[in-house]
Amino acid sequence: MIRFNNDYNHGAHPAILEALVSTNDEAFEGYGLDPWCEAAAAEIVKYLDEADRDRAQVHFLVGGTQTNFTVISALLRPWESVVSPASGHINVHETGAVEHIGHKIEALPAENGKITAAQVEKIARDFRDSTIPEHITEPKMVYLSFSTEVGSLYTLAELEAMRAVCDEYGLYLFIDGARLGYGLGSPECDMTIADIARLTDVFYIGGTKCGALFGEAVVIMNPALAPSFRSAIKQNGGMLAKGWLLGLQFHTLFKDGLYFEITRAAIGKAIRIRDAFAAVGVPAYAESPTNQQFVILNEEQMRILGEKYIYEYEADLGEGCHAVRFCTSWSTTDAEVDALVADIEKLAAE
Repeated sequence: MIRFNNDYNHGAHPAILEALVSTNDEAFEGYGLDPWCEAAAAEIVKYLDEADRDRAQVHFLVGGTQTNFTVISALLRPWESVVSPASGHINVHETGAVEHIGHKIEALPAENGKITAAQVEKIARDFRDSTIPEHITEPKMVYLSFSTEVGSLYTLAELEAMRAVCDEYGLYLFIDGARLGYGLGSPECDMTIADIARLTDVFYIGGTKCGALFGEAVVIMNPALAPSFRSAIKQNGGMLAKGWLLGLQFHTLFKDGLYFEITRAAIGKAIRIRDAFAAVGVPAYAESPTNQQFVILNEEQMRILGEKYIYEYEADLGEGCHAVRFCTSWSTTDAEVDALVADIEKLAAE
């Protein structure tokens, strides 16, 4: 069986494994206070605008859900809430982790995985104009994913508009970058990591889904939010004693641009799959220019492809139609895509 169900079904890029082996006999300081975390942070900030490098503070955590609730709990006061697309990962795939730490999620209707600055402006204005603000939660943070949960992308203009609303109403802008590499590597992306850093208060760079064994790199761009963040990491169980294992992985991914090389390659493979489905008349469930491709299959098509491939089931759309996801990653091979494309082409004859 060939797996296309997610982008974390292999261990790590060989360069990371080689780095881990080559340093295995060395001893390091714990809890992220080591030369590898320092070196990784230095490599990451090289990709930011020169004016932003000094204010960026980089921290390393193990996983995405842990990163999301740690950032949110560290930045928000108990009565403050986070605004998110209804389809946002924190709202649908994290078992109520944000609510568990005591914060309400203000879920807004999303179109192809995205919300607009106008939607955020309305919810912020409604709070500002409320005559009973002490009786309702105060929206204080906007949470976005890049790329989104359905593989779509915010444009530079959309992110700039969101930043303007956040500035007007005093909201933090936080970007979940679990798939940041796959967003930035898309041919339809008109942003760089420097743009994201410039426009956000906090964002993170996903490693778990983008070539690392595990790990996410949190980049705090708002200096007012940086003090005591390490305490928040520790309190939320996110401080890895062997922190150099995180730093070493991100140093390997960023020192020569490997992160962007392998994620761009994954997107090229995903586009081949998307185009193959379109060529035989299989409709898209969501429009995605990234490594996640969502299509609508009938039950016979699901059965045929399910004989050789593992894909992610998304939803029963009724009348025998189902939404499914085919996901490529840094580890997807050309041979795996060749095989899938050939079998997709056969669907036209069924």
